Amino acid sequence: MRPVLNSLQAALALLLLLSQPAMAEDLAALARSSGTPDIPGLKMVWLAPWGEPAKAHPWTNIIVHQTEGPAGSARAGALAQAKNPKRRGVTLWVEIDGTVYWAVPETLVTPHGDGANRNDNRYIDNGPTYRKVVRDNSIGVEFAGNYPDVTAPPTEAQIAAWRILSKLLRLRYGIARERIYAHNWIDYKDARYCEGCALAELARAGPD
Repeated sequence: MRPVLNSLQAALALLLLLSQPAMAEDLAALARSSGTPDIPGLKMVWLAPWGEPAKAHPWTNIIVHQTEGPAGSARAGALAQAKNPKRRGVTLWVEIDGTVYWAVPETLVTPHGDGANRNDNRYIDNGPTYRKVVRDNSIGVEFAGNYPDVTAPPTEAQIAAWRILSKLLRLRYGIARERIYAHNWIDYKDARYCEGCALAELARAGPD
């Protein structure tokens, strides 16, 4: 029985390998679409649909944020952002179960990171990003739910969603992998943890 199982496992592995290029092509095609497309592997809640890619704001960076909050806080934050895009917040919110909320139109600049782009190098060397990686050119993604332990890492569901979401954003807006930033790389925020660092590093690393 073991040789049969090994053969089956090998066949499944080959099938997965052969399907990866097709999956990448499908995601690239979806990234150029409009409306509220179904994204394989993502549970996306569209509070604001996509328009034509060419008419989106010219995003050149992605900033990864993390915020304290109980389960459901990403949904609450996204709904509040949708009602009032000028409130402090981001374009996308990711819940602990991996659900992604697209809160506001991709044509709008949300006030994330304002006031947190200093040139004092007090905690980190932010000289390379000072006045270069700012809200006007950076789409923000907020991962919520690390409460009551702010040092808790993102959940497995959030990480799985981010692997797809980060690639989707790069494909849609033509953002280079090295232009994905953790909030903490723009400006030090909290001594207890490195905000967004693990997620940004994951997206920069690949594998695609």
